[in-house]
Amino acid sequence: MFITDEDYKVVIGENALKVVSQVSTENRTNAEMEAQEEIAGYLRPKYDCTAIFSAEGGVRNKLVVMYCCDIALYHMAASLPQKMGMEIRKERYERAIKWLEGVQSGKIIPDLPVVLDEEGQPVNGTFIYGCQKKQRYNW
Repeated sequence: MFITDEDYKVVIGENALKVVSQVSTENRTNAEMEAQEEIAGYLRPKYDCTAIFSAEGGVRNKLVVMYCCDIALYHMAASLPQKMGMEIRKERYERAIKWLEGVQSGKIIPDLPVVLDEEGQPVNGTFIYGCQKKQRYNW
């Protein structure tokens, strides 16, 4: 998996993780897969998500790992009775989404592998268009 137990220690304690995941590896795995797909939805047009999520150890982008943990914890906390601890989870989730939207819009440029075409050139998922200023010939 992309996320390890050590990665969660940055954003949540070990006992709290057990409570949030309801001590179910299935709940945790589902939440992690949902988080990866949610992140990929923002990054897929420009970045190679297969390479991003297949990376292991120190090669992984630390911000993507942290935000993936935050989003997975948000999804796990949503299933808890009375939404225990939901405030901090929601705040961190919104911060992760704001960062992903910044990456998607091009305002934030993370160090991630880009999608390459057959010739090894980066594929630009967006294009810029425009036209000349309208000319008025009123004499």
